[in-house]
Amino acid sequence: MDLGRDAPRRFFNWLYWSINLGAVFSLLVGSFIQQNISFLVGYSIPVGCVGLAFFVFLFASPVFISKPPTGSQVSSMLKLALQNCCPWKWTLWGLPKALEGLAVPEHHSALLCWSKYPQPGPSHEEDIANFRVLMKILPVMVTLVPYWMVYFQMQSTYVLQGLHLHIPNIFPADPFPEAWLLLANVVVVLILVPLKDHLIDPFLLGWGLLPSALQKMALGMFFGFTSVIVAGVLEMERLQYISHNETVSQLIGKDLYYAAPLSIWWQIPQYLLIGISEIFASIPGLEFAYSEAPRSMQGAIMGIFFCLSGVGSLLGSSLVALLSLPGGWMYCPEDFGNINNCQMDRYFFLLAGIQAVTATLFIWIARRYERARQGLSVQTCSSRDRG
Repeated sequence: MDLGRDAPRRFFNWLYWSINLGAVFSLLVGSFIQQNISFLVGYSIPVGCVGLAFFVFLFASPVFISKPPTGSQVSSMLKLALQNCCPWKWTLWGLPKALEGLAVPEHHSALLCWSKYPQPGPSHEEDIANFRVLMKILPVMVTLVPYWMVYFQMQSTYVLQGLHLHIPNIFPADPFPEAWLLLANVVVVLILVPLKDHLIDPFLLGWGLLPSALQKMALGMFFGFTSVIVAGVLEMERLQYISHNETVSQLIGKDLYYAAPLSIWWQIPQYLLIGISEIFASIPGLEFAYSEAPRSMQGAIMGIFFCLSGVGSLLGSSLVALLSLPGGWMYCPEDFGNINNCQMDRYFFLLAGIQAVTATLFIWIARRYERARQGLSVQTCSSRDRG
């Protein structure tokens, strides 16, 4: 309450910091046990942690501030969307026509009430206002989907690329876990979030230079773009060694990989860049979804934000599956997971192109959103002055 409008920004900073603190334990302990001792034992550790967290959550629930449910905003928004897009269907279904006395703009006449009986929760007028806000927020979050396609490469193709680079033996018998490269991403977040929260943001705020959440998200997309470009350049260099039959064999777990003699440490820049992109895209994205949502729809819009991040991951996997078909850049039928005969560099550059195009679209949408918001603020202030 004391932080005022800065509360969401600071809360999501530290929420994300806590998530990455858990990732340190998972990567250091879990991945080492999974690779060098037993995958099942290593996997059971996070399962146990989730179970423990679940019971802690249940036992702590009496101290939470909770409100009883008052209707579903999701179903209300879906009904409004259908009524707005397909008004003829509502007429065929025999649903009531618009109430004549309701004071709404003419172009929103299709968004009128479908029931004459009072419903629990927000009024119909509030539902219409919420629907308009949702229609403004949704394009912003949808254009963030290609960023998630790039982001989740960190846990998929970046790992696959690392398995085909030379991994040094820092332990007597075993190479260090390849998943430890993700620590570069995590450490960046753990260092920069406190620095940003305590030093950088207050300094910029004092000079009136603190960028908006949308401006930070655009910057995050740029860092995501540079990360996947760096990965593509590294993959081009790796394939040069493979084309000259310069490989080293390395046993990781129970699988033998024929890797290029390039050190895996060359992957650190792409992990660092994706970590920086998280700070500017993911954290402000959470802040934007929470702060811009109407109060009665904060949970629903936060859910949409997380859903779209999953959509980005699914699209990235689908694109890999499509390119793995005969004739595709990732088609390697003789050995599933062996990328030495693939063109994964082209996949990275394709992702970079998709990110560049959608980042340009995002900037255009974000500018329109901020102009509309500023115009609404000026209008509100003028109304207050006249009052």
